[in-house]
Amino acid sequence: MLERSQENQLQKMPQNSVKSPIPIMPGYFSNEVEKRRFISKLFDDTAADYDRMERILGLGSGSRYRGQALERAGLTARMRVIDIAVGTGLVAREAVRIAGDPCLVVGVDPSAGMLNSAKVPAGVRLVEGRAEAIPFPDAQFDFLSMGYALRHITDLSVAFGEFHRVVKPGARICILEITPPKSRIGKAFLKTYMHVLVPAVARLLATSADTAKLWRYYWETIEACAAPERVIATLQACGFESVRRQVSHAIFSEYQAVRPS
Repeated sequence: MLERSQENQLQKMPQNSVKSPIPIMPGYFSNEVEKRRFISKLFDDTAADYDRMERILGLGSGSRYRGQALERAGLTARMRVIDIAVGTGLVAREAVRIAGDPCLVVGVDPSAGMLNSAKVPAGVRLVEGRAEAIPFPDAQFDFLSMGYALRHITDLSVAFGEFHRVVKPGARICILEITPPKSRIGKAFLKTYMHVLVPAVARLLATSADTAKLWRYYWETIEACAAPERVIATLQACGFESVRRQVSHAIFSEYQAVRPS
């Protein structure tokens, strides 16, 4: 349940805020309910391949980068962390390293397949759940992270409201996402890489026939995703302060924000 103050904020969302981060994509789904089912099945079916494909074709966005991004956003030792869309645990493992205790880290994901494939230190709690309905009480965490899953959310305003609800006053959040380069050459290169090369390699190396489909969908959602300015406006409308976007290597966006004390 959203707090009443958050409900009021969402009713006053500015025009440049955004509900769904990507439009309906007829080749994959025709409404938000179908989108949720499609994504859940796709990630369930490809979970066993995800880590290997990410290591081979991750564009340098490996463990070191994820850890540095968390530290830039303010994660320090002894903080209690919730990692939304934990997947196979790529961000959660770095959170454990920085926080210093696996028992301080919780991972949430809607895909049972991903949770079953997660490789996290003993003590990390893994829970099935969605960003729009986080299964934890109010004000539980010092830090919230989400790695490369913003495009898969069905309603950003609801999800960001939930982020605001489950973190403590003064808590920090870090949302990692890939955004297309501004230059036409850079965008064309990334599109060729993600939409052509990565699926081709997936067809050769993956155990699931859907892994190539996942990476094609990955690029198409990157290309269709709401502009960073609209993501920032939605975070602000949901009550976060000090909202900023830091860009690394021209394509890796780090959205940082703080829940007011």
